[in-house]
Amino acid sequence: MNILVKPIVTEKINAQGESLNRYGFVVDKRANKLQIRKAVEELYGVTVASVNTMRYAGKRKSRFTKAGVISGRTNNCKKAVVTLKVGDSIDFYSNI
Repeated sequence: MNILVKPIVTEKINAQGESLNRYGFVVDKRANKLQIRKAVEELYGVTVASVNTMRYAGKRKSRFTKAGVISGRTNNCKKAVVTLKVGDSIDFYSNI
């Protein structure tokens, strides 16, 4: 099971990363906090202080096109906000 799906790179999470040393990830829906902690520590070589998780339900979306109304649904997901120990940091932009 691939625990970490992708990092969350938004203005809000970037501000928390600079001031509070917190980073966000989209994670597998079946992953628990211990598995998320272990995956972040192994992948980035940092020490995790705490992990907070959130589950998001998919929403109904519709849009109007030339062919008519197209309706669908967004995916369910689980997000994790990881707080690191003082002195550790993660740089998502180093690979660009």
